[in-house]
Amino acid sequence: MTSGTCYGICHNTEGGYYCTECPSNTVYDTTLKMCTSTKKLHNNTGIAIGISVGFGILLLISIVILFIRTWEKDTKKKLRRKHFRQNQGLLLEQLISSDENASDNTKIFSLSELEKATNNFDPTRIVGRGGHGMVYKGILSDQRVVAIKKSKVIEQVEISQFINEVAVLSQVNHRNIVKLFGCCLETEVPLLVYDFIPNGSLFGILHAGTTSGLVLSWDDCLKIAAEAAGALYYLHSAASVSIFHRDVKSTNILLDGNYTAKVSDFGASRLVPIDQTHVVTNIQGTFGYLDPEYYHTGMLNEKSDVYSFGVVLVELLLRKKPIFTSDSGLTQNLSNYFLWEMREKPLAEIVATQVLDEATNEEINDVANLAETCLQLRGEERPTMKEVEMKLQYVRSKRLRSCQVVVKNEDMQPLLSGQSHGTLPMLTTQSGIADRVNIASQRNQNCYSLEQEFMASATLPR
Repeated sequence: MTSGTCYGICHNTEGGYYCTECPSNTVYDTTLKMCTSTKKLHNNTGIAIGISVGFGILLLISIVILFIRTWEKDTKKKLRRKHFRQNQGLLLEQLISSDENASDNTKIFSLSELEKATNNFDPTRIVGRGGHGMVYKGILSDQRVVAIKKSKVIEQVEISQFINEVAVLSQVNHRNIVKLFGCCLETEVPLLVYDFIPNGSLFGILHAGTTSGLVLSWDDCLKIAAEAAGALYYLHSAASVSIFHRDVKSTNILLDGNYTAKVSDFGASRLVPIDQTHVVTNIQGTFGYLDPEYYHTGMLNEKSDVYSFGVVLVELLLRKKPIFTSDSGLTQNLSNYFLWEMREKPLAEIVATQVLDEATNEEINDVANLAETCLQLRGEERPTMKEVEMKLQYVRSKRLRSCQVVVKNEDMQPLLSGQSHGTLPMLTTQSGIADRVNIASQRNQNCYSLEQEFMASATLPR
């Protein structure tokens, strides 16, 4: 027995009590009146020591982990403060605080805010890739859905220009320019936070094919072109400092839920004082849209944007990409192809089938001639963006008037033929009647929606 009541004869000796019946590894406890195993006492002591050592090791590990995390956190804070200073965050804060309008519209976000909004810049949140970086979809703490542009590494000398760009864009207020909410300066390359535009880019819809389910009508194309032209004219002439976009393309014309055009991506833009007509820069842009004169001289001016916009007009007419593969397998430049084909063939053989079905010959000629003038090799021979916008608005208004005339004629036709709407001539099949009613209804609806859009745009401030 190792513990419990002792039934043996215990003797008191100089070494203490011992029991004649119990094993030799026991001692007699005079208080408990029983024999207790010394082996068990040793085991309990070993367990207690082991537990204490384990807890000590865990405590030490916890302290080390806490120290490392604190050190990493402090290191990240120091690095973010360093980037903030390098990106001239103090200067931008002063610019924003000194401008009452800018402080209302622009915010300097912390990196932690944007990491939370994008789930640490999860690759699944990427909604766009471009030559200047990637765009992530994010949701801010106030539930605003935003697009966060994470640019590629840029040279330090361009940081000052970036700060000036942010300061100016924070004051830009135009219904057809993507809204800038603010920026983050705590990274090596500053991040821009824009309003999120749900329907993607004009390029994506034009060239996605019928499988996407999104098709732009000719009315939509005229509307989008006029709105984008108006935004570029505003940047060139109406802003406090002239802004040359330098990367006008259908990819940078976004479409919101109502298919309203929003010009975006000012990563390559340049700010020019009103009294200057051009600026000498490194060649930058997108092949297929790049102004040849700017490419050869390095002199950027407002006519460089006009050339690029001319390519967008050709995209709308031909529904081809700026660099495309012909039926013969040759890679061709869209602007060169268009100018050559215009001299060799009638427009009806060049433009897309959908455009031929929906637009009048006069409208096609007007837009094609406008695109041709925008694509002149010499910038001085190109129109200004104001003239481009005015021409597109003229084409739209003329189309609206022709729609109204068609609707009136259709409404008067039964009266002129001595018949009322209730006594339309019977067709051979019920499906024929439905087709006639559907076509007339669709035409009326298109004209009415175009008239509504014109009235709405006339009342909205730019």
